[in-house]
Amino acid sequence: MDSKIDLKELAGRIYDLDAKVYKALGSSMGHVFYGNRDDCIHEMLTLMQERKNAHALRSDLALIGNMARSLKGQPEYKALMVEYNEILQDLKKLPTGFGENGIIDRKLARLNEADPRKRFAPGDHLVICISRAYGCSGSNIGFQLADLLRINYYDVEILEKEDEAQRLEKEDKSSDFIRYHGLPKRDALFFTQSQKIRELARKEDLVIMGRCADAILARSGIPHVSIFITAPMEQRIRHALQTGRDKDRKKVLKQLKAQDKWHRKYYRFYTGRSWGDVSGYDLCINSAVYGIEGSVGLILRLLPESFRCVREAKAKIEADSDPAEN
Repeated sequence: MDSKIDLKELAGRIYDLDAKVYKALGSSMGHVFYGNRDDCIHEMLTLMQERKNAHALRSDLALIGNMARSLKGQPEYKALMVEYNEILQDLKKLPTGFGENGIIDRKLARLNEADPRKRFAPGDHLVICISRAYGCSGSNIGFQLADLLRINYYDVEILEKEDEAQRLEKEDKSSDFIRYHGLPKRDALFFTQSQKIRELARKEDLVIMGRCADAILARSGIPHVSIFITAPMEQRIRHALQTGRDKDRKKVLKQLKAQDKWHRKYYRFYTGRSWGDVSGYDLCINSAVYGIEGSVGLILRLLPESFRCVREAKAKIEADSDPAEN
């Protein structure tokens, strides 16, 4: 662990940034941490030191960033985003799942030309839907892509937190039957989140992980790019053993197969499509070949340069790789 980084101080900065965003927004929609400061900092310290749960801290920070970006044009916006980016850079230095380079076999890497789909019209938002198998660093790829493009990142944890925040703001004494309109809770949650996904895609640029977002947006005629990320089972097992608490290889293999089966059933049930079928995506990536940075670069090559955020991201990569600029 980087000895120059004071983890407790870093956790405090994250908590304080959340409080500043909440104050600037004046709404609980901007609040990620609801507990007292010491308890929240203690929880973040645990996440910083555990590879398995690094995704939870990434989601918390992404939600803070999403809310801060909504203040664009306000006096507080620039200072909040500077603070957010500084925190993100420090977190990437931690030797956990938050900033790791992921699984990679550089000997197999071959970059292929990708022809961007010309499906976006002026006024459309850049919407990137990423489906991924557990253990392939897909969430890290999605988060790093969103950060490079400076657009919002959403995963199931963020969507559920936003749903909960909205529910707390409008809390009433309705029964679950009324709250879910008579539907099973899982179905009601799917339809609620589907509506949320459509609303987000119509108003902002974003990266969204899973949630059948590609099928939901296709049905609504909303332009998007669909990506599927996976890796060979052996690589996924190795990754899960490294980042998880269970060190029994047979148990991990069984868990991965069960998760894949659940994903296939869930996706088929709500979309009628086949999860992981290459014909259903614009780009399928073996992250064991490209790694996180390579996968991000590959996706970036697929995106239309009609979007300013894409042009700026490509320019940043070129500047960072040019010795004359450093």
